[in-house]
Amino acid sequence: MKIKKDDMVVVITGKDNYKNSKDWLDNKKVTAHKVLSADPKNGKLVVEGVSVATKHQKPQGQNKDGGIIKVETPIYASKVMLYCPKCKAGVRAGYKVEDGKKTRVCKKCGAEI
Repeated sequence: MKIKKDDMVVVITGKDNYKNSKDWLDNKKVTAHKVLSADPKNGKLVVEGVSVATKHQKPQGQNKDGGIIKVETPIYASKVMLYCPKCKAGVRAGYKVEDGKKTRVCKKCGAEI
């Protein structure tokens, strides 16, 4: 899996995809989201503001209140693409090795991600 925590990604499938966003409908701009956590073993990601579920929570002790809270749920990594700031779009990633260091690069423009 080429996506890690704190990467910016574009959702390409599902109800939260970029073509359903207001930015795309008005200006044809892609909306990027931040990856909160990655689970490479299961191939899933938790992405900020994507796949949000409501959870009914009981009060836990005296300090924490109960109620209805919103929680981001995991989605499959195949539903997102890395966001390239130079291309301003979702792109496939490749690897480039320089001086023994392995870095991810954009397949379209060759810029480092």
